[in-house]
Amino acid sequence: MAGLLGMLKLLPHRWRVPFAGWLTANVLAPLAGWRKRIREHLALAMPDMPADQRRALERAVPDNMGRIVIELFSQADMADIVAATPVTGPGVAALDAALAEGRPTICVSGHFGNYDIFRRVAERRGFDVGGLYRPLNNGRLNERYLAAIGSQGGRLFERGRSGFAGMIKHLRRGGMLALLIDQHMDRGAKLTYFGKPAYTAVSAGQLALKYNAVLVPVYAIRQPDGLNFEVVVEEPIPHTDEETMTQALNDSLEAQVRKHPEQWIWTHRRWKDRQKKKKA
Repeated sequence: MAGLLGMLKLLPHRWRVPFAGWLTANVLAPLAGWRKRIREHLALAMPDMPADQRRALERAVPDNMGRIVIELFSQADMADIVAATPVTGPGVAALDAALAEGRPTICVSGHFGNYDIFRRVAERRGFDVGGLYRPLNNGRLNERYLAAIGSQGGRLFERGRSGFAGMIKHLRRGGMLALLIDQHMDRGAKLTYFGKPAYTAVSAGQLALKYNAVLVPVYAIRQPDGLNFEVVVEEPIPHTDEETMTQALNDSLEAQVRKHPEQWIWTHRRWKDRQKKKKA
């Protein structure tokens, strides 16, 4: 993996990113069985989609995945792209008001577009950004991964008790949290995503209610050239109850995925059944 990344980094950025996408779509995806999983998930979530569009997405989805990975390890080259990324949408004013007031903010997205772009964009706007991360199983690769995401700036909180405690302190000080909501959570609430049961963590809603934080859906949408982005900030989610708020986040992400299905990572097992508890 390290050798491949090193070779790819010899290419100019404008060639490196599309080549990494092509390599993932045409070599890694077939070997890993991702095309089959994408096809199955599309049939479940979007059964009316024409067959030719589904086949195109079997390649377009891993293409975007490959681009995300090489962009993560190309931070120096991404600096100008981040600086030029426009921030639009009806929620921008609410974000800026929260920053001026020192009010905690929770920005929620999914594995969509390039979800790491927003952290760097937010830092440029003056936010003290923190995010959760899950260590990779491969120790050497995890070191490179942690160095890469750490180089983007902001604070990182490892999933677990100590990381959660640090995240809470950060939020209480008026910081911003950047969270992803679109993976199966066995202990989550039984909500819906694309009209299907999807167990979802309600922690973003819980934290927003407990600490009076602004809760905002945010998306870094890849542009047609495949290299640049637009950050779209939607209206803040009204404070009601944790499950209603979380369902609104699911619905927001679903709407973006319907517009740009090639930009969501359809390989995740989002609609798994809750695991049965083992009998003692």
